[in-house]
Amino acid sequence: MSTDSDVHVKKDKMFDPTFGLNSHMLGVIVAVIAVIITIILFVLWQRRQNARRGVLIMGLCDAGKTLVFSRLLYSRYVNSHTSIKENAGDFIVNNGFLRVVDIPGHERVRGKFFDLYKGIARGIIFVMDATTVQKEIRDVAELLYTVLTDPVILAAAPKLLLLCNKQDQTLAKGSQPIKAMLEKELNVVRRTKSSQLTGTDGSTTQATLGIPGKDFEFHHLAPITVEFAEGCAFNTTPETTADLKAVHKWIASIA
Repeated sequence: MSTDSDVHVKKDKMFDPTFGLNSHMLGVIVAVIAVIITIILFVLWQRRQNARRGVLIMGLCDAGKTLVFSRLLYSRYVNSHTSIKENAGDFIVNNGFLRVVDIPGHERVRGKFFDLYKGIARGIIFVMDATTVQKEIRDVAELLYTVLTDPVILAAAPKLLLLCNKQDQTLAKGSQPIKAMLEKELNVVRRTKSSQLTGTDGSTTQATLGIPGKDFEFHHLAPITVEFAEGCAFNTTPETTADLKAVHKWIASIA
């Protein structure tokens, strides 16, 4: 004859999730669950990495972006003009590919296309005309500031290549003088933007470029890594490889 205590014991055993399992079996189950979670997290990370397979080519109008794009993807010279839409193509590298997107340089449309493609950016090639950069330094710095303080870019931390283009021309400046000019001008732009965005309570809603209280230097942008390169995309002889070896090497390094 069953007593009330027997009934309670049976009920407790019926609803005990560990009933009938020894410590070894529980350990195996926990290990299996941990492996499954690890696999799921790895797959999600891999998908995120694969989703960010874009290289954006950016810069002002007439910097040579479209010609750089054409040289990289098709190894040919094209007569380019101010673009009003993007150019896109796949760059085959390291048994894989990267999606290269030439963002228009015109200020009326570049923001639209930057917003459209910034989410896939694994790297950004910022093209500058080395023959005119000194007189255009404020516009160059303004655009670069916009890119580097964008929340999506800050979160993804893509690699950045600053390409000093048109090195075949006599008046072209080298990468080191251009780097020095840009750091100085970005320091000015940062102060201007900060004063414009500071609220009445002293707060600001935009990210600070570099380290507050220190003159801007490109190595302050970590974890975004910044490299400078000199190159020349202009070449009317199809048989000759354009001088973009540094760009090819950089793309291969981020693939």
